Amino acid sequence: MTCRLSRASSPRPARDPSRTLAALAAATGAVALLAALPLAPPSAAAERSALHRSPPNVLLITVDTLRVDRLSGYGYRRPTSPAIDRLLSRGARFDQARTVEPLTNPACSSMLTSLYPHEHGATRNGLRMRPKLPSVAKSLDDQGYVTAAFIGNWTLRDKISGLGEHFQTFEEVLTRKRWLGLVAGEATAEDVNEAALAWLDDHAGRRRPFFAWVHYVEPHAPYEFQGDVAKRLGVDRRSDSKSDRYDTEVAFVDLYVGRLVERIEKDPRLAGNTLIVFTSDHGESLGEHGEWGHGRTLYDPALQVPLAFYWPGRIRPQRVAANATNLDIAPTVLGLLGTERPGSFRGFDWTPVLAGEAEPPRDRPTWYQAHKGAVLSLTDSRDARRDGLLELGLVRGRRKEVVQVNRREHRVFDLRRDPRERSNLNGQEYRPSDELQRWIEHVEEALSDRADAPPVKLDPEDVEQLRALGYVG
Repeated sequence: MTCRLSRASSPRPARDPSRTLAALAAATGAVALLAALPLAPPSAAAERSALHRSPPNVLLITVDTLRVDRLSGYGYRRPTSPAIDRLLSRGARFDQARTVEPLTNPACSSMLTSLYPHEHGATRNGLRMRPKLPSVAKSLDDQGYVTAAFIGNWTLRDKISGLGEHFQTFEEVLTRKRWLGLVAGEATAEDVNEAALAWLDDHAGRRRPFFAWVHYVEPHAPYEFQGDVAKRLGVDRRSDSKSDRYDTEVAFVDLYVGRLVERIEKDPRLAGNTLIVFTSDHGESLGEHGEWGHGRTLYDPALQVPLAFYWPGRIRPQRVAANATNLDIAPTVLGLLGTERPGSFRGFDWTPVLAGEAEPPRDRPTWYQAHKGAVLSLTDSRDARRDGLLELGLVRGRRKEVVQVNRREHRVFDLRRDPRERSNLNGQEYRPSDELQRWIEHVEEALSDRADAPPVKLDPEDVEQLRALGYVG
């Protein structure tokens, strides 16, 4: 089933040409800051040429459930990700990026709106975002962009996520029975590419720039064995290891990420004028701390994500070691394009850092939350948000602090000395820092306010699909 939701852009007033040129000039100025080396002052002719340069396209690529340490570009021993590695090496790569929540719908909603889950309302899979929120897609729509999304995960369906409101075209590619052949609720990377590339071909020749989001579902469980790439990884066909199968899924989706990027780079109208952002919604626990899957705890295997900004000739290759979150993607995209950000955005704009104009923030606190996996009720549940909260966390520098709310457990880790989070520096005591305690109180109070929270309305098919994806309430 391929569901295509198309929304025509709302009528826009005629634009003042002087304001349009000013906006382009601002964007061009932001772009110029990102050159790798200082340049001589441009000539008047060059300035006029830059002024009339087409605004850049933006391609946001997300891979579901992708662990950062299973990418060869981040040091993994197996060559799982040659195409993704090329993106990482040619752009600005973040080494300490995390999702603010390790669940697909909350994470993607946060990525687009730059709001925490308790603010946008989609704290669990099956809960819709609050309507009419600002987002990076809407901001670019207002600037004249064509916007489109191509998603291959049932959890992101507009009916149960509310994400479709943010795009002119929202294509749900749910064509395969990927989960053990039982239900047609997902798509392979091949399916998603087919839809996205068809849209790109249709868009070719148009004058308006685009913002396109492409979301692949691999390597989400059940970790299918991908035989075409297994030999290259040294994985035996007879292997029944979940970890081995997971690696073949990473290598499989890497092929299609590479083909999508190649399509951009081979088109002279797109190459050099497209900003590509690559990330994951969350990682995955593969047995660490006795956990398999994601969503209920804030350990780093499920929290850390890859993050890279690639814009040839505009962003120089570099590695950023400071802490970042997926809340930062929307403001940074708008910052790079010289577009004003909505006042509601919580994330950090990395544009000055990527330009070499500012040092990375070394002591910036970043905040996290974990909720129960999904709402699996067929009726409205007014308490689904409040009762779903499980953990809240804070990372400042390389110190990580997490509280399990209901059991009143408190974990503190030195991530520099103990990156696998094996030694709880807090022992058995429950003594959250003042900083974390304020965060706990703030989130709990917000989740108790149900005034404008959209109700939970799932039908039996939605519940079946969410269960099939491995989510529990």
